Amino acid sequence: MSTEPPVRRLRALRSLRKPAKKRPAVPAPAESADRRGTPEPAAVAANSVIHAALYRDGHRISTPETLTDTFQQLRAAPDTLAWIGLHRPSSAELVRLASEFDLHPLAVEDALEAHQRPKLERYGGTLFVVLRAARYLDAAEEVDFGELHIFVGRDFVITVRHGGAPDLSAVRHRMEDTPELLKRGPEAILYAILDAVVDGYAPVVAGVQNDIDEIETEVFGGDPRVSRRIYELSREVVEFQRATRPLNGMLEGLTAGFEKYAIDEELRRYLRDVADHALHTTDRVDGFRQALQDILTVNATLVNQQQNAEMRALAEAGFEQNEEIKKISSWAAILFAPTLVGTIYGMNFEEMPELHWGFGYPFAIGLMAVVCVSLYLIFKRRDWL
Repeated sequence: MSTEPPVRRLRALRSLRKPAKKRPAVPAPAESADRRGTPEPAAVAANSVIHAALYRDGHRISTPETLTDTFQQLRAAPDTLAWIGLHRPSSAELVRLASEFDLHPLAVEDALEAHQRPKLERYGGTLFVVLRAARYLDAAEEVDFGELHIFVGRDFVITVRHGGAPDLSAVRHRMEDTPELLKRGPEAILYAILDAVVDGYAPVVAGVQNDIDEIETEVFGGDPRVSRRIYELSREVVEFQRATRPLNGMLEGLTAGFEKYAIDEELRRYLRDVADHALHTTDRVDGFRQALQDILTVNATLVNQQQNAEMRALAEAGFEQNEEIKKISSWAAILFAPTLVGTIYGMNFEEMPELHWGFGYPFAIGLMAVVCVSLYLIFKRRDWL
């Protein structure tokens, strides 16, 4: 990706804008070098062309190796359709495409900068579509999102892919295997790409559903890591919603445009089928988000109940410990009373009251017994013993 500032690149792209010209049936030699007067660059950044092909009446007639070959062969062959697939192209490559096919600079700027929202826009005779594809990674148990930008013109389709999804080679093989569909023009290719992206959501929906089922089991199993997994899956579902929700409006707008531009009726039927699948996917994804919110609420409730149970257990343990301390303290006080009396009368002083008294010993024993019994009754009344 070029490090040139976006504003400067946008100005450069706008400078290439000029009125579209008709392709001559038999181009002159000078036009073969450059149909629109744009000089060929001496060196182009690393080629990001995944595949390029020319079609006539639904059949492939050529497979150019480079963009230059594609442009030259398209000029030399009237009534053909060019399908060019790019992966993370450089700004130089998109500038060449913008000059050759008269692409709007705003659309080209969007194609250069990924992280666009799904949308459908028309610039003159060119339709610009942004899609968010998705695939489920079983090993990591997560959803991987890709971004696809599509330029659809009278005689060309350009796809700019950011990310691993979707697999457009399968779309190309499908279209080449059904030439009766491919010969319907660029809009048929757009339908096939939309159908592939929407059908690609089905494994993701199944994977997310399986993750939700596992999370429900973990929630009621008391797994402490489940809260983090709920949060991560919720983020993926929100991203999934952002990818699928705009599709319904986009497909409605596309259908209206087909009617306006007198597109084949059969393609409209195909497109309505794609719209039905997209609506079903959108409903499922909305249900996932609600289900995750409910699971998060249940998990919070279970966590609170577990915390309350732990606090109650701690309180009960503290209460039992306090009861034991009371008993120990009570017996310590009872045993301390005779020790105190015995200690006083055991002092070796010559002059002490009751020291030579004949009832001194019985009196001391009686005093100890009275104090011990009194303390025992007091503690018993207070439920310390």
